[in-house]
Amino acid sequence: MRKAVALVPAAGSGTRLGGRQPKQYLVLGGAPLLVHTLRALARCPSIEGAVVAVSEDRIEATQSLLRRFRVPRVLAVVAGGEERQDSVRLGLEAVSSEAAWVVVHDAVRPMITPDLVERVLAAARIPGAATCGWPVRETVKLVKDSVVDRTLPREGLWLTQTPQAFRRDLLREAHDKAAREGFRGTDDAMLVERLGGRVAMVEGLAQNIKITTKEDLKTVRTLLGKRP
Repeated sequence: MRKAVALVPAAGSGTRLGGRQPKQYLVLGGAPLLVHTLRALARCPSIEGAVVAVSEDRIEATQSLLRRFRVPRVLAVVAGGEERQDSVRLGLEAVSSEAAWVVVHDAVRPMITPDLVERVLAAARIPGAATCGWPVRETVKLVKDSVVDRTLPREGLWLTQTPQAFRRDLLREAHDKAAREGFRGTDDAMLVERLGGRVAMVEGLAQNIKITTKEDLKTVRTLLGKRP
């Protein structure tokens, strides 16, 4: 398989952790979360480099940040959009047409491992798309107006994570279709599903946490402290 380009949407303004800046710039273990994530991706043998989509007013500051922390294999820092889906679509424009594969990964999942990336890419080889996730192990309730409506069967339900790997042309087609139709998905795999494409699933990692709460931040701080 030809090497892949990582695409990291990082234009979000998420400040729900209470800070004055987006969470991808929060410093943890001596470096911003975005730096930890990009360094982890750079350790993946199949990743040629990364394209990072940030808010337009943070392009220069992010470029300076990545130089200061000597983050390797960053191919481009480009302007993202208002929503994550917009940032991925705009980031795709900066991915070379020579790249056969794109690996989309959340900026605030710094505990990614090379093994997980390689497994997702391997699973994508035949269908052209793959994601990773975690089987639902808790009982799932459908709730309406704070009252349980019914219990849903959890068999076959997975909580989806990133990385997600795609043939570049397939991901581009999926985003073009969504843009034409004004469709908003919750992840890139969903856009490929709308094309009628198959998306392979591999088991992810419990440590591959997307940081959304202060508790997540504490957990990842501990995990980063144990990283070799």
